Amino acid sequence: IVDANYRFLYVNVGCQGRISDGGVFKNTSFYNKLEKNELNLPENEPLPGRTLSLPYILVADDAFPLTEHIMKPYKTDLNKGSPKRVYNYRLSRARRIIENTFGLLSSVFRVFRKPIEIKVEDTIVNIVLACVYLHNFLRVQPDSRQFYSTSGCFDSYDSCTGEIISGSWREITSGDTGLMPLRSIPRRPATTATNVREEFMQYFMSEIGSVPFQDIYM
Repeated sequence: IVDANYRFLYVNVGCQGRISDGGVFKNTSFYNKLEKNELNLPENEPLPGRTLSLPYILVADDAFPLTEHIMKPYKTDLNKGSPKRVYNYRLSRARRIIENTFGLLSSVFRVFRKPIEIKVEDTIVNIVLACVYLHNFLRVQPDSRQFYSTSGCFDSYDSCTGEIISGSWREITSGDTGLMPLRSIPRRPATTATNVREEFMQYFMSEIGSVPFQDIYM
């Protein structure tokens, strides 16, 4: 789990790769506490200009289940400019922070640029966690942050068109094989989860929740 400042908040290491990422997440203590409302999250509240109170959420991709607290995209092949496609676009902008965090991590700590060939599981876990701790330390400290994550290392957006300007980490890690694609398992979401996603979609289409370039880019 990553925050808006490209820092890791929660990391689970050591599960077998054949298990889907959503399956791994559902077996963590964090997920169990999230579902039981034991994480001391802020109270539900409506989005600006709306009346329906919503829970605070995590942004995820299709590999994860849609729940009341986890928002994922609608299925692809949506009509250009449709509310669902706009929702997917807005969600992808937020989700790109997660992708950029892993991209920076693997571009600097090059042990992630190919499969780690170590048989002792505890050693692999320690290597991964050490890199994550160092990443967070370098991002938190003002003196090191400007050297660790230099200008242009993260993806950015053209303010007029909304088009993506690729970060420098993408060129550095091009062709790497260390970080594998996420695996997903189809699931039927609960009604509450679909209602939360629907409310976000309606908000992104409203006057107060839309952004000027979303119709142009979509």
